[in-house]
Amino acid sequence: MNKFTKSVMAVSAAAIVATASLTPAFVSAWGDSNNGRKSYTIAEINAGKLGNKITFNSISDGKIGDEKNFVGAKLTNGNASVYNANEINVEDGQTYTIRLYVHNNNAQGTKAVAKDVSVNFSLPTAVAKEQTVIGYLNSSNADPTRYWDEVTLKSSDDFYMEYVNGSAKYTNTQGTFALSDTIINDNVKIGYKSMNGEIPGCFEYDGEVTIQVKVHKSVTAKLAKTVRIKGSGANFTETVDAKVGDEVEFQIEYVNLLQDQVKDVMIRDVLPTNMEYVEGSTYLYNSNHKDGLLLKENTVTTSGLNIGSYNSKGNAYVRFTAKVIDKTLACGKNQLVNWASSTVSSKVTKDDASVMVAKTCEKEDPTPKKDEGTPTSIVSTGPEGIVIGALGAGGLTTLVGYAIVSRRKF
Repeated sequence: MNKFTKSVMAVSAAAIVATASLTPAFVSAWGDSNNGRKSYTIAEINAGKLGNKITFNSISDGKIGDEKNFVGAKLTNGNASVYNANEINVEDGQTYTIRLYVHNNNAQGTKAVAKDVSVNFSLPTAVAKEQTVIGYLNSSNADPTRYWDEVTLKSSDDFYMEYVNGSAKYTNTQGTFALSDTIINDNVKIGYKSMNGEIPGCFEYDGEVTIQVKVHKSVTAKLAKTVRIKGSGANFTETVDAKVGDEVEFQIEYVNLLQDQVKDVMIRDVLPTNMEYVEGSTYLYNSNHKDGLLLKENTVTTSGLNIGSYNSKGNAYVRFTAKVIDKTLACGKNQLVNWASSTVSSKVTKDDASVMVAKTCEKEDPTPKKDEGTPTSIVSTGPEGIVIGALGAGGLTTLVGYAIVSRRKF
């Protein structure tokens, strides 16, 4: 393809209609590694102004209006189809989609393939009334090689912005491709037919990267609870499979999201039934104890621990061990939900992790009894082959499954 037309659509129709009316970005919002790139009209591109040069998002009258304004936001589940390019007012508890438009402006198609194309987003991590998301686009053989734009989420109240795990996607005429969650702060490759970092030039090869963020107001801290099998060396996750007798290691991450220092941060954990704390297993990790400090107190699962003071964005990890026991396990799957909380000046933040334990119980012998109280031989290999049916306590358990506790996440 050697001519640009607006009839070829690579992003959703709703997105194109929504963004066609966007106004050009103000100077402070967008930028590039050339300290400001030239703009082109579609007519100029078709007239050969670019030649063999590969450049991104530089057309002033493209599908989304001025392509330099390529990052925008909108309410994910709302009726609005418009991507707000410069700023958007947000509400507590709502999820918003952040869009990053990608267009290799060279009209030579597969003869002008951009290499090593990658994207990433920078998200604020503190509590504030305004949160600015910056989107970055990179290509090793483009000129410029790096591009960025931003959109600001605003509220009359302080709020914290949470990235929605698993929400990163790239959409073009070939479909929708899932992207790694490492897109937050780290470069992730995109492409055309596969995410190999190669994108030809022209409108038919353009696309859009989207992520989602959720807004939380009146939040003072981030708390993340995770778990792994003790000694496994595995990564900490939100849930783990274990069996009776296993020891599991819980991790509680605390981050101060306020702009000011906080003092006397209290961390407390509530172990579920069928789990018991292993004494002498609590460690504190922070900037003063990077290799971990073994704590004398065994109060993390009772009255809690005071882990000290933390500046803005200061963080700490508390780790301890618990053992899976069988006090009231039901037959089948059991979900043992473990809650952690942080408290600062009466402000409480919670999160949870789960240990899944399967219990196998003997089933009742379904063979009808001929005479009540008289043993029935169902297998005979001699005197020892007489089987006496017995109904264990596990066979009586019919109403116990496993409880699912609703998760409250940032």
